[in-house]
Amino acid sequence: MGFRLAPMRAACGFAYDGSTPINEVRRSMQDESPSNIVSLPFLAAVRAASAPALGRYGALYGGSDAMQDVYRRIGKVAPTSATVLIVGESGSGKEVVARTIHDRSERARGPFVAVNCGAIPGNLIEAELFGYEKGSFTGASRMHRGCFERAEGGTLFLDEVTEMAPEMQVRLLRVLETGRFTRVGGEEELRSRVRVIAATNRDPRQAVTDGHLREDLMYRLAVFPITLPPLREREGDAELLAEHFLAELNETEGTSKAFSRQSIITIRAHRWPGNVRELKNAVQRAFILADAEIELDFEGLDCVTPVGNCLRVPVGTPLAEIERKAIYATLDMCEGNKRRCAEMLGVSLKTLYNRLAEYQSGDIDIATATV
Repeated sequence: MGFRLAPMRAACGFAYDGSTPINEVRRSMQDESPSNIVSLPFLAAVRAASAPALGRYGALYGGSDAMQDVYRRIGKVAPTSATVLIVGESGSGKEVVARTIHDRSERARGPFVAVNCGAIPGNLIEAELFGYEKGSFTGASRMHRGCFERAEGGTLFLDEVTEMAPEMQVRLLRVLETGRFTRVGGEEELRSRVRVIAATNRDPRQAVTDGHLREDLMYRLAVFPITLPPLREREGDAELLAEHFLAELNETEGTSKAFSRQSIITIRAHRWPGNVRELKNAVQRAFILADAEIELDFEGLDCVTPVGNCLRVPVGTPLAEIERKAIYATLDMCEGNKRRCAEMLGVSLKTLYNRLAEYQSGDIDIATATV
C-alpha cells in the first residue's frame, strides 16, 4: 500500500532529529499498515535525512550504507546488556562506537571507563583492571580501585583486547562468566555490575589462530559483533567528516574558513590509511596553516603513502617528523598490527603506543622535538 498525504496536524506529525538511521525511517515507510498517513513535513524530513549532511548517529558521523548498517546494529544492541566486540582498523572510531552504545543504553547515567590493553605493561594490567590492596606489592601504599570497580553501574571499554597477555585473558573470561573478581593481594570476592565492550584491530578468528586471543574468550566477547568499516569503504563520508571537523574548528576559533575546491578533490581521492583519526589531524593542521581558504595536499597528510617499501623525505625535514612518518607508514604496511609494526621498527610495543598517543594528542612539537 502506498502513502497518501495528509494535512499538517499533530496526529500525523513526524520529527527527525538526525539520530535515527535512515534505513529505519525507510523501513517504517514501507510498512503496509492502514496507518500509513504522512504529512508533507514527514516527507521533507525523510528527504533531508537522506542527505549526507545529516548522516549522524550520536557522536558518529557518516551517511554511507556501511555506516547505516553500523547504526542499525548499535540501535539493536544498545538497550541490551550483551557484551559487544567491535572490530575495525586503527583510527576508524571504535571507541566512539563503544561510547555511543553506552550513551544509548540504560547505563548511560553510569560511568564509561576506557582502557587500552596494549598500552599497559603485562605486569601492571591485572592491578589496573581489578585493583589492588594496600601492601600487596612494593609501592602499593594504599588500596586502589581498578577499572571494573570504577565502571560500576556503567560500561567498561577494553580497547585492543587481543594485546592482552593470555594469562590475563583467562582472568577476564572468569569475570565475564561469573561477574565476580578479587583485587590483587585481596581475599574478598567483589561483584561486578558492568557491561563490557571490547575492541580489536585484528580479525578475531585470525587472532585465535595466531595465539593472540583465546577462542573461549572470543566467543564470550563476541556475543554481538560489530564490524566498523575503514574510511576508504565509506563512500562520501570522508568529505562529510572533514566538513564536520572544520565546522568544529571554526566554532572554537571564531573563524569562517572553508575548503578549497582542490581540497575537496583531495579528500575524496585519498585512501586515508589512518582512517578518521588521520583525516581529523590533517584537517586540523591545514586549518592552522590557512588564512581563509584551506588547502589540503597529500604532502601534508599524517600518513605518508610509501613508494614500494620506501619513504621519500625532503632534505631538512625535522627528525621527529621523519620518525612520525616512518611509524605511520610502517603501521599502514602492517595493516594496523601494532605488535608487528613495533618489531619491524625495533622498539617495544609500549614505546609505539606512547608515540601514537603523543601524535594523537599533539603533545609532540614536530618542529622542535627530538627522536
